[in-house]
Amino acid sequence: MASTTLNLNLSTFTASLPPFSSSPSSKFSALRVSNSSYFPSRRLALLHLGSVLPHSPLLDVKASNLLRADGNTVDRLMAQAATSTTTKENVLDWVKNDNRRMLHVVYKVGDLEKTIKFYTECLGMKLLRKRDIPEDRYTNAFLGFGPEDSHFVVELTYNYGVDKYDIGNGFGHFGVAVEDVDRTVELIKAKGGTVTREPGLVKGGSTKIAFIEDPDGYKFELLERGPTPEPLCQVMLRVGDLDRAINFYKKAYGMELLRVKDNPDHKYTVAMMGYGPEDKNAVLELTYNYGVTEYVKGNGYAQIAIGTDDVYKTAEAVKLSGGKIVLEPGPLPGINTKITACLDPDGWKTVFVDNIDFRKELE
Repeated sequence: MASTTLNLNLSTFTASLPPFSSSPSSKFSALRVSNSSYFPSRRLALLHLGSVLPHSPLLDVKASNLLRADGNTVDRLMAQAATSTTTKENVLDWVKNDNRRMLHVVYKVGDLEKTIKFYTECLGMKLLRKRDIPEDRYTNAFLGFGPEDSHFVVELTYNYGVDKYDIGNGFGHFGVAVEDVDRTVELIKAKGGTVTREPGLVKGGSTKIAFIEDPDGYKFELLERGPTPEPLCQVMLRVGDLDRAINFYKKAYGMELLRVKDNPDHKYTVAMMGYGPEDKNAVLELTYNYGVTEYVKGNGYAQIAIGTDDVYKTAEAVKLSGGKIVLEPGPLPGINTKITACLDPDGWKTVFVDNIDFRKELE
């Protein structure tokens, strides 16, 4: 009786396996993008043969004898298992050499046209593109200081009928480099904008800064710098354990720790991380406030998108580094752009987008 049960279970197992492919794939049944451009609400889980095979209780000696009747099946399963093992050993080294760049930051706004007007007239951004998805009741607008294929940009999401969001206290600010902070602040005041910190030197430093708020209450830090290829230069997020966050972003995301500055007088420490020097690239500013381990994230800020050459290896690296995959890697329905989405140890979301697919999407 036990042998009969084994035969039935094994037959069911082998019959359900998809044809072997050297690269994983995934299909999603529907796409809901009201909260961000890369956030399907319904999806099918990926079937990774390499991870299933080594742990399957069916594949004991008797099962192996049964499988020998189908040599091709055995070859396929063993090849996939070997590939999986190799990937796990090498994927973290691969991350260090992956071609990564911060693509855009996604957040929700209550009045899209008002926000576009503020960003273009007060901050000098350009409206790069808009897309309206009436069937899902949302609109996206992409704005920045240069084309998306070479610049970090913002992706604004307007959900029909929603005019207010809770920003929470975990999100900090966006950083914009300007050549004259005083002149920019005067312009913003003239346009009716809100200035929350007048121009002055940063505490303990020599850089002149100011803080403003956009129409939805998102804070922007204006940093006085010379000409830069990447004016949209920072995203600041607060974390509960700075060392843990630094290690995760280095290991899973392949970011470089650019600098750390401790401010004991004001009881906080910041770490700048990214894929290149601060004066030429957008960076992530992680802030740790002494003794604070948790923050309210609200429902306004959504995620950062990062380009990668392989979303499947990226997802594996995130798992190995202690992150959580919230969207398994695979192509999005309709546009076939391959993505994966994950959470860092503090719950901040990041979406990784296939580089080639992203360029095709822009075309």
